[in-house]
Amino acid sequence: MGLDGTQEHRTDLAARPPQSPPPADVPRPRVRSTGAAAGAAPGVAAWATEPRPPAEPGIYRYGYREADPTHAEAAAVGSGALLLRAAANLLTFLLVYRYGMPFVTYTVDYLGWFKGLSLAQFDLVTSLMNVVVLVLLVALFGRMGRWTEVFRRYLSPTGFRRNVLPALAKTVTEDGSSDPSGPSPDAARETADPWAVLREAGLGGALGAVERDAGGGLVTDVDYVRIHRVWQEVQAEPGLAVAFGEQVALRGAAACAHPSEARDLPVRGAEHDLLVGQVRLGTAQDVPKNPAAYRGAGFALDPQVLGTSLLAVGPAGTGKTARLARPVAEALCLQALARTACVVVISAAGADLGPDASYDVVIAPGDPSSAYGLDLYGAANDPDEAAARLADALLPDELALRAESARIALQQVVGPFHAGYGRYPTVRELRALLSGEPEGWEALVKALGASGRLGVHEPDVQHRRRQHGRADDPGALLADRLALLDRPAFAGCFSPAGEDVRPAFAMRALEHPLRVRVKLPERSHPEAARMLSRLVVGQFMQAAAARVDRSLFAGLVVDDASAALDAGTVLALRGMRGANAGAVLLLRSLVDVPEALRVPLFGAVGCRMAFPGIAPWDGKLFSEAWGTVLVRERAVTLAPDTSGGMVRKAGRLTRKALAGTAAQTESVTTREVERERWSPSDLAHALPAGHAVVSLATVAGEQVPPLLVDLRS
Repeated sequence: MGLDGTQEHRTDLAARPPQSPPPADVPRPRVRSTGAAAGAAPGVAAWATEPRPPAEPGIYRYGYREADPTHAEAAAVGSGALLLRAAANLLTFLLVYRYGMPFVTYTVDYLGWFKGLSLAQFDLVTSLMNVVVLVLLVALFGRMGRWTEVFRRYLSPTGFRRNVLPALAKTVTEDGSSDPSGPSPDAARETADPWAVLREAGLGGALGAVERDAGGGLVTDVDYVRIHRVWQEVQAEPGLAVAFGEQVALRGAAACAHPSEARDLPVRGAEHDLLVGQVRLGTAQDVPKNPAAYRGAGFALDPQVLGTSLLAVGPAGTGKTARLARPVAEALCLQALARTACVVVISAAGADLGPDASYDVVIAPGDPSSAYGLDLYGAANDPDEAAARLADALLPDELALRAESARIALQQVVGPFHAGYGRYPTVRELRALLSGEPEGWEALVKALGASGRLGVHEPDVQHRRRQHGRADDPGALLADRLALLDRPAFAGCFSPAGEDVRPAFAMRALEHPLRVRVKLPERSHPEAARMLSRLVVGQFMQAAAARVDRSLFAGLVVDDASAALDAGTVLALRGMRGANAGAVLLLRSLVDVPEALRVPLFGAVGCRMAFPGIAPWDGKLFSEAWGTVLVRERAVTLAPDTSGGMVRKAGRLTRKALAGTAAQTESVTTREVERERWSPSDLAHALPAGHAVVSLATVAGEQVPPLLVDLRS
């Protein structure tokens, strides 16, 4: 790991032989077992060849079977009731046909329709009558008995394998006999070759080491996806094919491993399908509000959905962190190990977002044991851009009106300092210059003169020095804000790289498959934590948009985004789709966001998620964003019955005298009206615990209406 957090990514095959050890300046990573006990699928061949049929966005495709809408109603009927009804209709059909056919023949003969017919003609007519009656009876009783559903569920080849064979196998097993059903579909898939693509490319000999690892249960789903991912890169650069084959032959399933040498996470808490990049979060409920295609299907997120960014709102304790943030962070970390993504996770120090061993870089300002610091200017190579982002992060929401003057003031310090010293200032140096300390400015002027850049930056220096001491000087405000970071607890955390301090992670390393965790000191230094949250989120969005190589999906997970959202962040969210990047932002309430940013925030994200217990005013924004839908409304009107003559009127009077109720007529009116998909009241009071309502959008523009999802299943 370099000082800026970079790792070898695409050039590692050509840069050094496969057997060479990592360079000396790179810390040796922790190596752990990658067998089935580490969370891998027990059979990679079966997992890789499992059908993943195309499905609507948000449906978990692994093991998904699309339901036939014509059988949706019948499928809801239990097996016992279905078979009993089918048997009863079959028995009735046989009785009716047995005793009804002679009656039909007798009736036709009685009407004289058989007169004048020869024996052959009589036989032909009676045969046709039998066929017609048989077809009519089969159609009638087959429809009532749902014989087509019985055939589909139990007698068709697919239904027989899925429903009958397992029951027979279970029965035979309970009797102590062997299984007579033969190989199951899963066993058949085990025989498929998951490495066929590489074998066809002439790498059959090199795959021997991989097959030996597979025989020992040492091949994980991460290994499978990673090796195929690298092979795709090699196809774009054919000169690396030989080195790739050597890696596979030498290291087997560990070939082309992530620079950390990790091939799995220490702990997995969610169900993942790395082949399509999905993480399963729950099950879409079988309720009328959900579209029919989603009812009962697994609900999942993937980079195509996360690329539009997701906003989740819900009170503390409703499962935002455990059921959303952690599974998504875990999925992005696994994808980083498979070299398809990079991830930055921001949260409070005590948030449960996985162990530190799941990450390559853990930044914990205020924690003396933290191995990495944070580069305050790491999102931009241009000093003015870096200074502007730092100024936005330093100012609280209530001082946003002074943001422009603060940006200019900081640029007038950072730009000349970088030109004079060739590096960015430390927190203490920057604070001293903003406070107007003469010694610092005199040293800066000398450095600019020595570098020959004094003429270029002299106007900024003179203007900044004239502002010192004025009541409206933004430099004094910025210096006071920087004092929150210039604390003994943060010593060595924010100094530029190259000094005798902790290596500072720079956000420009997002072109590499990194896993980064930022732990904010919300308890000990709450205001500093808010500033750092704004800074890291802003740097991420700058760096994600500025990447030259966007082949990796860049994911950001913010456990509490209330402090990180400002006008610049909301604006940057709109450009994340085109940069192959996305953010998952969690909020306890929209009240934590400035009122002017709430509607733009809802417009900037493509996915919105409401958890139980949100306030009605929060639910109103969700309801407005999800719009209305046409529903069929049935209105019943009751009116006194005044129809009929004297007899009917006398009867109604008698009924009213005896029963005490008047006869009424009922009028039913049906019409289509627009109703909210989810009303603010439903979102605030009707959501059950452990559930959420979520709408999705993909980077391709597909929209998924709000779904009620059980996050516990």
